[in-house]
Amino acid sequence: MDIGLLEDVKLEQYITGIMLDIGVPAHLKGYHYLRDAIMISGKDMETVSSVTKLLYPAVAKHFKTTDQKVERAIRNAIEVSWERGNENTFEDLFGYSFTTGKNRPTNSEYIARIADKVRLDVKAM
Repeated sequence: MDIGLLEDVKLEQYITGIMLDIGVPAHLKGYHYLRDAIMISGKDMETVSSVTKLLYPAVAKHFKTTDQKVERAIRNAIEVSWERGNENTFEDLFGYSFTTGKNRPTNSEYIARIADKVRLDVKAM
């Protein structure tokens, strides 16, 4: 097996663990789009600064769908996880949670924060 492919599989497994801990339901399309977006962003943080021009089109191309459907599905997955997810994990990642009364993070904030955490954790390994 290709070393790069093996690293991608481990990275995907790691991201999946974080997403499940946050409470992103695996049955939602947005779950898969979000995981892909986090993987892309973790490899190139520049994509987070331009989600509509770079990130959503890349994810849409991978899943053979539209940018708009990707954006909406990711937003829905984040909303669901924000309301039902592990508030301690949200506190650790974002510094606030649903219970503190603050609004949920935007798609780009959510993706950027998790991608940054993954990037830093992988460097520390």
